[in-house]
Amino acid sequence: VSLGECTRVWIPDPDEVWRSAELTKDYKEGDKSLQLRLEDETILEYPIDVQRNQLPFLRNPDILVGENDLTALSYLHEPAVLHNLKVRFLESNHIYTYCGIVLVAINPYEQLPIYGQDVIYAYSGQNMGDMDPHIFAVAEEAYKQMARDEKNQSIIVSGESGAGKTVSAKYAMRYFATVGGSASETNIEEKVLASSPIMEAIGNAKTTRNDNSSRFGKYIQIGFDKRYHIIGANMRTYLLEKSRVVFQADDERNYHIFYQLCAAAGLPEFKELALTSAEDFFYTSQGGDTSIEGVDDAEDFEKTRQAFTLLGKELLSWGKCKVMSHGACQQPAGANGRCLLPQDEHLSNFCRLLGVEHSQMEHWLCHRKLVTTSETYVKTMSLQQVINARNALAKHIYAQLFSWIVEHINKALHTSLKQHSFIGVLDIYGFETFEVNSFEQFCINYANEKLQQQFNSHVFKLEQEEYMKEQIPWTLIDFYDNQPCIDLIEAKLGILDLLDEECKVPKGTDQNWAQKLYDRHSSSQHFQKPRMSNTAFIIVHFADKVEYLSDGFLEKNRDTVYEEQINILKASKFPLVADLFHDDKDPVPATTSGKGSSSKISIRSARPPMKASNKEHKKTVGHQFRTSLHLLMETLNATTPHYVRCIKPNDEKLPFHFDPKRAVQQLRACGVLETIRISAAGYPSRWAYHDFFNRYRVLVKKRELANTDKKAICRSVLENLIKDPDKFQFGRTKIFFRAGQVAYLEKLRADKFRTATIMIQKTVRGWLQKVKYRRLKGATLTLQRYCRGHLARRLAEHLRRTRAAVVLQKHYRMQRARQAYQRVRRAAIVIQAFTRAMFVRRTYRQVLMEHKATTIQKHVRGWMARRHFQRLRDAAIVIQCAFRMLKARRELKALRIEARSAEHLKRLNVGMENKVVQLQRKIDEQNKEFKTLSEQLSVTTSTYTMEVERLKKELAHYQQSLGEDPSLSLQEEVESLRTELQRAHSERKILEDAHSREKDELRKRVTDLEQENALLKDEKEQLNNQILCQSKDEFAQNSVKENLLMKKELEEERSRYQNLVKEYSQLEQRYDNLRDEMTIIKQTPGHRRNPSNQSSLESDSNYPSISTSDIGDTEDALQQVEEIGLEKAAMDMTVFLKLQKRVRELEQERKKLQVQLEKREQQDSKKVQVREGAAVGPWAVFQRQELESENKKLKNDLNELRKAVADQAMQNNSSHGSPDSYSLLLNQLKLAHEELEVRKEEVLILRTQIVSADQRRLAGRNAEPNINARSSWPNSEKHVDQEDAIEAYHGVCQTNSKTEDWGYLNEDGELGLAYQGLKQVARLLEAQLQAQSLEHEEEVERLKSQLEALKEEMDKQQQTFCQTLLLSPEAQVEFGIQQEISRLTNENLDLKELVEKLEKNERKLKKQLKIYMKKAQDLEAAQALAQSERKRHELNRQVTVQRKEKDFQGMLEYHKEDEALLIRNLVTDLKPQMLSGAVPCLPAYILYMCIRHADYTNDDLKVHSLLTSTINGIKKVLKKHNDDFEMTSFWLSNTCRLLHCLKQYSGDEGFMTQNTAKQNEHCLKNFDLTEYRQVLSDLSIQIYQQLIKIAEGMLQPMIVSAMLENESIQGLSGVKPTGYRKRSSSMADGDNSYCLEAIIRQMNAFHTVMCDQGLDPEIVLQVFKQLFYMINAVTLNNLLLRKDVCSWSTGMQLRYNISQLEEWLRGRNLHQSGAVQTMEPLIQAAQLLQLKKKTQEDAEAICSLCTSLSTQQIVKILNLYTPLNEFEERVTVAFIRTIQAQLQERNDPQQLLLDAKHMFPVVFPFNPSSLTMDSIHIPACLNLEFLNEV
Repeated sequence: VSLGECTRVWIPDPDEVWRSAELTKDYKEGDKSLQLRLEDETILEYPIDVQRNQLPFLRNPDILVGENDLTALSYLHEPAVLHNLKVRFLESNHIYTYCGIVLVAINPYEQLPIYGQDVIYAYSGQNMGDMDPHIFAVAEEAYKQMARDEKNQSIIVSGESGAGKTVSAKYAMRYFATVGGSASETNIEEKVLASSPIMEAIGNAKTTRNDNSSRFGKYIQIGFDKRYHIIGANMRTYLLEKSRVVFQADDERNYHIFYQLCAAAGLPEFKELALTSAEDFFYTSQGGDTSIEGVDDAEDFEKTRQAFTLLGKELLSWGKCKVMSHGACQQPAGANGRCLLPQDEHLSNFCRLLGVEHSQMEHWLCHRKLVTTSETYVKTMSLQQVINARNALAKHIYAQLFSWIVEHINKALHTSLKQHSFIGVLDIYGFETFEVNSFEQFCINYANEKLQQQFNSHVFKLEQEEYMKEQIPWTLIDFYDNQPCIDLIEAKLGILDLLDEECKVPKGTDQNWAQKLYDRHSSSQHFQKPRMSNTAFIIVHFADKVEYLSDGFLEKNRDTVYEEQINILKASKFPLVADLFHDDKDPVPATTSGKGSSSKISIRSARPPMKASNKEHKKTVGHQFRTSLHLLMETLNATTPHYVRCIKPNDEKLPFHFDPKRAVQQLRACGVLETIRISAAGYPSRWAYHDFFNRYRVLVKKRELANTDKKAICRSVLENLIKDPDKFQFGRTKIFFRAGQVAYLEKLRADKFRTATIMIQKTVRGWLQKVKYRRLKGATLTLQRYCRGHLARRLAEHLRRTRAAVVLQKHYRMQRARQAYQRVRRAAIVIQAFTRAMFVRRTYRQVLMEHKATTIQKHVRGWMARRHFQRLRDAAIVIQCAFRMLKARRELKALRIEARSAEHLKRLNVGMENKVVQLQRKIDEQNKEFKTLSEQLSVTTSTYTMEVERLKKELAHYQQSLGEDPSLSLQEEVESLRTELQRAHSERKILEDAHSREKDELRKRVTDLEQENALLKDEKEQLNNQILCQSKDEFAQNSVKENLLMKKELEEERSRYQNLVKEYSQLEQRYDNLRDEMTIIKQTPGHRRNPSNQSSLESDSNYPSISTSDIGDTEDALQQVEEIGLEKAAMDMTVFLKLQKRVRELEQERKKLQVQLEKREQQDSKKVQVREGAAVGPWAVFQRQELESENKKLKNDLNELRKAVADQAMQNNSSHGSPDSYSLLLNQLKLAHEELEVRKEEVLILRTQIVSADQRRLAGRNAEPNINARSSWPNSEKHVDQEDAIEAYHGVCQTNSKTEDWGYLNEDGELGLAYQGLKQVARLLEAQLQAQSLEHEEEVERLKSQLEALKEEMDKQQQTFCQTLLLSPEAQVEFGIQQEISRLTNENLDLKELVEKLEKNERKLKKQLKIYMKKAQDLEAAQALAQSERKRHELNRQVTVQRKEKDFQGMLEYHKEDEALLIRNLVTDLKPQMLSGAVPCLPAYILYMCIRHADYTNDDLKVHSLLTSTINGIKKVLKKHNDDFEMTSFWLSNTCRLLHCLKQYSGDEGFMTQNTAKQNEHCLKNFDLTEYRQVLSDLSIQIYQQLIKIAEGMLQPMIVSAMLENESIQGLSGVKPTGYRKRSSSMADGDNSYCLEAIIRQMNAFHTVMCDQGLDPEIVLQVFKQLFYMINAVTLNNLLLRKDVCSWSTGMQLRYNISQLEEWLRGRNLHQSGAVQTMEPLIQAAQLLQLKKKTQEDAEAICSLCTSLSTQQIVKILNLYTPLNEFEERVTVAFIRTIQAQLQERNDPQQLLLDAKHMFPVVFPFNPSSLTMDSIHIPACLNLEFLNEV
């Protein structure tokens, strides 16, 4: 063997047990020492035993340090195990570590947040090797194997006192209680957990090593039924430490229950027990301090009472039982037969509490009875004997009480159901060795010898099974067998037999027994005699040598209690005390076997009976313990064991402090190192072929990679790398390696990487040097070029200067000559210039004077011409304006008349064309009738002309009588009108002032609101700044609370502000209304006021020029008067108003006559026969005509009077202005009245037709076919559409009922009809416009989505192309083939989906074709029937028209007995596939139509029954299909749609804002279903939660595999060596891995189902937000509980997977759901894994980045972070401490894991439907033929 330089080894150390060192010099075989360098850089020469050739242990590579399974280490030995545990415990704070099948648990002496409900749920259902080591993982393994193999399980928890055995067992039972909770309401799991505080109170005590040490062993069997729910439990106890009741060492306490009772002594129910402080009693104060730091005995006592209460009422008397033992403890220490006083207080209390006679107990405490064959003696005992007897009685009472409580706990946990299987939890003492070891330590170590034997055989068996399963040759592994040591103790004439034999000897002593041991077993290799003692002996146990002192062995083994004392207790007056010590209880332990028998044997040991003392004395404590131990081993051998070894890291109970000496001592004692030795003897390292290939493919040659068989590649690689074939074996699925071979392979791999790194570095450095050389060469050439250029430029400069000097000389000489010549020339030029200038100036002055004269003439003549032209133009403009004004007024009047005409209505409303044509025809016919009446009118005209002439004469006479002032009265009237006008102006001014004030107030309020908003914003910014500042202070918690309060206040202020804004909008609307009123007031001159009760149709009408009454005529007249001036119209205004009033009176009289006529006609139609009725018609027509003619005559008179007044006005005012102004006003009034007459005639004809049609309809209803209902009006025989007439008539009636003050013009409803028609046209056009805009928006969205898809595809192709360029040619070809295959596969899937859609459409179209064919047939039959019916009476035609399909009112009628059939066909038996081509949510619409009919018929019982049956049916369907996502989604969408329908058609205006007029007709009329809406809302929430549960159940098995384990980026992650737990028996065979595409496919399926079934988009968004939160929680929880996935490569895989999920959300337009925000913790965890973790800056970056992760989560991830290769460094402890220091100000929750069960509150926003109920078709597949369309 040779060791190279830098090899790291372990050497022994007296302080640290093992110490790491590194070789500084190569070692060759034969060297006597090693040159080592320690970690503190100390040089050491380590000697080697050459004969034994024992080299120091080798260290594992750093990449293997910190593994969660010790068997994954390449070198398996004691220092490697110790170092790995130390690193995990101190650096990573991991208290659990696997060692093969053993879970090593180190007590942290600190409460850790790793045992909550969330952690239990995280480990539930997981494979044992998939998660970090935990007690929950072992419990889950046992639970899963019990369910799968149907075999009983056991969890064996062992360790020395203070190691945490009881806590581990408690957590295991809590896990079973949570995971396997009882299915019934008995809550048996709570009772199982409630037994723990009881047993801790009566069986635990404070020792020097542990504050809560279990002083007994217990084995709890938790029973399960066939569904693996807890049904009961049973407890066995072993070897209770009874001596603690009477004796405690220093700094120890008695059992907890005594101190709890003393702490509760003040309770009222305990006053009679005479309890005081614990310091007052000898049995509770021997150890000194009676309290425990951090423990409240009173609080623990309350927990114990609650546990007793939970376990049953039969345990309520437990207080007295405790006091019995306590009363025994109250006896004074100095009591004996000679000095015991009769009035002793303690003895009196003892006898009173136990119900025994004081004198007898006093006597037999100091005396004993000796029985011989002949007589009986009573002997007085010495003081020591009295004390011993008292102590024996106290121990016996406590043991009996302990046994009684255990028995009743078992009764409370017992069940009558049949137990299918059980899991046992054994909490038993570990191997113990003290300075003085007595009988208790002997029994404990004996039990551990038996358990260690069972453990060794089980480990060996598992190894053998693994080798046989993998089909590899194996040899017998030599392991330590402790059977000789067990034989030494329990075999015939062994230590226990000799002890029992010595106990039977009357004069037996401990010394005699020790001498027998020396004589008998001195030759045994496991037995030794100490050199310096004759009363001690040594046993060589499997863990260590232990020296036992024989003093007290016999007494403890006998455990003698005097018979007389027991008899006194049996005679107690309390039945419970008597039963506790009665003989009937003796045979119970012997008869009961399997359920509590051992506990009763061990507790009531050596009880001396009255009649069978010899027989009973044979059952010593040792005999009982051996029997119970054999029963325990039989139980354990019949189960599958799971081992938990608890380690105590230090004796000072310091948190996270590791003492290597104590740890090694316990590791040797608990069998962990033996497990390591057995594993190391075989093949401890095991690799799957796939993992081995991925890890060591770098060692494979390129030509070997061409082989596709990975097994063959692995074989060839190992045969080339490891020459010794015994170092490895090839199994069926794994490769097995000897110890150290994995480290050798890791070294080769590291060397390969190192060589490759050197090659890369060499190449890069060479390239850098070449670049540097090229840079220097280029710089040199550049310098040379610039230097040569500088020299050439300097020479050129010299030559240039020389030539310049010559040129300068030449030019200077030339300049001197030129200057002389220039002087002479300038002088001559100056003389010439002055002369010529003089002559030019003279000529210029003359020309200038002529030009100025011409300019003056031009301007004068232009001014005169312009003045003449402007005069002519002004005159022409005045003429044109007057003419155009006249013409415009005429056109305006014509336009107004045209606006009132039917032609204009026809152009505006296409739908009223027919009606207008008919009215036009009626006008023509009326004109014809007018000709016939012209003769009568001519006669009346002549008479009226004469009368007018007479009136003129009277008027002239009147004017003459007035004299010179004829218009005096008219002027007075004008003055009165002016005063009224001024009053109106003052009122208008008042209104304007009020309007301005209100407007100012509104503006002021708006400014105040804006200021308040600004203040709120400033306040918010200040608060945010304060919060940011305070977050850095030490009061982080208070600042966060204030921040939350400020946010709440800000939200309240925001809501108040929103209310104020809403109020402002209302005020603004009111302002607009006031402004409109002001405009109306401004348009209203004089005395006229607009009536307040005028119909809104006037303001809504599109024809504001049409007046609605005679008052409107007056308004037009006054408006025209205002236009022409008050002075011109004032003189005849009074006459005009009087005439107008007269006309209104005549109109009212005419209306009264018309009403009387209609009443008379109705009365006559009832009384007379058909012929008489025919005769009455012409008379009524004649009377009507007479009234109309009289009305016309009066109106003609009015017109004539107006003409006369107009003529007079023109004569009187001929000198003032234009004479045609007032005549124009009268002409307009005349035209308006003519138009009014035409309209009234049209409306009259229309009303005639309406009345006749209504009479025929009433006649048809009354079934009187013989009555020929005819019109009583003229022109009644004209053809008018009857349906239109009826509809118009009803519209008129409704309009008249709503608006009674339209005036005389609108009395017949003409404007109402026009307005309704225009409204319908406007709605139709608006609906069409909205539909077109929606189609346009959908088309734009579709094109955008296509564009984004094309962009994404192009980006993917570019990425693929870039990746392909980086690969080798062969890899490019392979990659191209893979890409082509994937592309073809995707295309194939797309084509399949397209084919499926086409097939669905084909089936849908076929169904529709059948429906339409049926409709066509029905239509043909209906048409044929209609043709045959047309030949019959007119009444029958009307009935046929009413039954057309268009009259379907959107209601479905069914009989009460068909309700069950309706629910069955529509709810219970309905499958979503049946409605694949129908309208989404069709069942909801059908149910609402049925509800609407029941509402229409006012049948409240029917509504209640239908809704109740529907809700119950939906619940039944959901319960039946509780795992069907499609069915649940289907009924969620239908329930929501039914809820929306009940809101939309409830009649509540808040839900009707988006309804059409047709939809408003479908509202409910009679019932308010608000309560049912609440029930449906609750049902929707339940369905939503079930939908989420189903989806989570389908997604959860995929999440961990797809997000963490699957390699989305191939070759990124490296595989590390795995331990035994990766081949755990709980892992099912087969590959159950999922990839991310599986999750995406599943979510695609969810999305498709929900969208196809019409689920509201808002609910779909909430569903995926919840699912993404679950993905985030499950992934992050697994990341926090798994060390193997916390690496840089996992972070990269996570970020890639998250980006794929985000891309999917964007592709489905779900990114607004908030799902990405729920993934924020996982995103930050992935980033944390990839960030650098070394410097202070890195720590600050991590703290600022990971805001969604808690401090515990960040520290946990850093502790779990594991490098995948040796080139990556671990996270140092100092860096983690830095992170903790920076994050200590955070107020994070204490919970480590996310709550995967958390569910966001769901909101169902109101989503009205655009469908109308009459447009819904019911398919035949629903079998709802019994429903009748109404």
